[in-house]
Amino acid sequence: MGGIDMVNGVAGAVIGMLFAVLFQQPLQDSWFRVRRRWFGAVRSLRFRAEEPGPSWTTFSLGPLRTPALIVEGDGETPIPAEGVHIQVLDDEARLPAEIAHWWDEIEAESTRLRAEGRTPIWNGQRYAVESFDISRTPLDERPEVRLRLRPTDYYTFLAAQQLDRRLPDGSTLRSRYLDPDHPLEAPAFLQCSLGVNIAVVTADDMLVVSRRSDRVRTAPGTWNSSVNEGVSRHIDSSGRSAPVLHAVARRGMREELSLEPHEHSLALLAFVLDVEKRQWSAHFYARLNELTHQGLRARLSRGVADRWEHQSIDYVPFRAATVARYLLHSDRIHRWAPVAPALFHLALVHVHGRATVERAEAQAVRRH
Repeated sequence: MGGIDMVNGVAGAVIGMLFAVLFQQPLQDSWFRVRRRWFGAVRSLRFRAEEPGPSWTTFSLGPLRTPALIVEGDGETPIPAEGVHIQVLDDEARLPAEIAHWWDEIEAESTRLRAEGRTPIWNGQRYAVESFDISRTPLDERPEVRLRLRPTDYYTFLAAQQLDRRLPDGSTLRSRYLDPDHPLEAPAFLQCSLGVNIAVVTADDMLVVSRRSDRVRTAPGTWNSSVNEGVSRHIDSSGRSAPVLHAVARRGMREELSLEPHEHSLALLAFVLDVEKRQWSAHFYARLNELTHQGLRARLSRGVADRWEHQSIDYVPFRAATVARYLLHSDRIHRWAPVAPALFHLALVHVHGRATVERAEAQAVRRH
C-alpha cells in the first residue's frame, strides 16, 4: 500500500505542476480582466451618478454654509483703489409695472408708522448694480473691477427683496429673473444693495465682531462684520460724481466705531455677492494703528453716531484657529449675517497666509 500511495502522490504532484504551467497564468489573466472590467464599471456608474458641479460655489466652512459668493479677490492680494472704476448711469432702476404696487405698500406702511408716532421707514437714496465686470492689467495682471450703477431708493430695495412672493401667474421674482447657474446675471432692480463690510483688527490683535440691532430691517440680531455701511447717493456722491468705495469704508469706520482715517489702514480684499438676497459687498480689512480693544471699548462708551445699528460687540483674538472655532461655535454657526464668515476668512488669509488659515480651519472643522 505504501508503494501505491507514493506513486499516487508523485502522479498528483506531476499533474498539479502540469496544471499550474498550463492553466495558472491564463486563469490569473482572466481574473485580472474581470476585476478591471468590474472596477471600471463601478467608476463609470459613479461618474454618471454625480451631477456636474457649478463653476461658482458659495463660501462654506465645514457645516457652516453661506450664500456669499466671492466674485473677485482671494484675500492675499488687495485690490488697489485705482483698480476700481465706477460709472453711474442716468436712468433709475425701476420695478416692473406688475409689482410697482409693492413700493406703494411700503410707503403706506411708513405713513402708518409715522401716524402712530413710531419710527417710519426712511426712503434713502441708493444705488442698484447694473453690471459687474472683472479684468486684469496687461503687464502685471493686477485686478481691475468695473461697476455700472443706477440710481434707486430704499423702498425699491425692500420691494425687490420679496424674491419669493407669488406673482399673479404663480411665479416669483426669483424663478422668473434669476438663474442659479449664472449668478452674476440679474436685472438692476433686483440688485439695489451695494455696501462695504469691514473686518477691523485692533492694535493688540483683537477682531471686532458686531451683532446687528433688532431694530434694523435686514438680518436683525445676526452676528456681522465689524462695520457694515451701505453706499448712499446723498452722502457718498457729491454732485454727479461716482462714489468711492474706500471713502465709504472710512465713513463707516467713523460713524459706527468713531475712528478717524489717520487711526487705521484699509485694504480692499474682495467683492462678494449674497446670491440669495442679491446684495453686493466690497470686503475690507482695517488695522488700527495704536488703539487696543480696551481703548476702542472706552472710545465707544463716549458716544457713536450710529450706535443703534449694533446691540453688542465681541472681541476675538485674531488667530486663525481661534476665529475658525468662533465661527463654528454652536451659539454662532446659524446666526451669522450672510457675508461675514467669508469676510473674516479673507482677512485671516490677508494677514496670516492661505496655507496657515486653511490648515487651522480644517482642524477646527474636524474638532467641531
